Amino acid sequence: MLKTSKKICDCLSCELREVAFSNLDQVDIERICDSREEKAFSRGEIINKEGDRVRDFKYLKNGLVKLFRKSVNGDEQIITIARPFEFVSNTNVFSEGYYSYSLSALEDSVACCIKVELIKELIEKNGKFALKLLSVLSRTSERIITIGLEIRSRNLAGRVAYVLLFFAKEIYHSNIFELPVSRKEIADFISMSSANVIRTFSELKRDNIIRSNGRTIEITDLAKLEVISRRG
Repeated sequence: MLKTSKKICDCLSCELREVAFSNLDQVDIERICDSREEKAFSRGEIINKEGDRVRDFKYLKNGLVKLFRKSVNGDEQIITIARPFEFVSNTNVFSEGYYSYSLSALEDSVACCIKVELIKELIEKNGKFALKLLSVLSRTSERIITIGLEIRSRNLAGRVAYVLLFFAKEIYHSNIFELPVSRKEIADFISMSSANVIRTFSELKRDNIIRSNGRTIEITDLAKLEVISRRG
């Protein structure tokens, strides 16, 4: 269940200032601090739904979230997985004003929410801030596009290997981690069937490239998994 944590004004030292707000003066930083809310979301909880009005910027302080849309037949199409220190759910914040996709927590997560009207006001009066924020949002969009292209350029085994390496290297920085997504979600992410993903996991286990126990994954032969990802 969504919970709003007690407000502690630490915006002057928060990572968020370095990410995008370094060009604001102390007065504006304090305005952001006064208006922001930290919201906690439990694993599996919907943060916003496709079609909801965009009311705030969300900066992921900790946790992991997925951005997804529903296809015409009701299946999920996972767009990307966002990690801490990234803006989430804001790629169309200045265009339509409504979310074009949904956002949900893959782990217990905390988002710092800032009213979008305040952000727009700061953009209008501070060109350096506007350019910095545009740069940050552009990098987010570029990352989404890059991951999508990397996945689509691979065959099935390469796609599964790419996703496992993504979690090991970019999310958990460990060869042993708890997979935050189901086999079905991996299938949605890489545009393959669940049956094919399950079979590929079995083949990786058979070849002693990974071990798995429920959601816990151990990459036992990193070099081979990297070769499968590259050649896929």
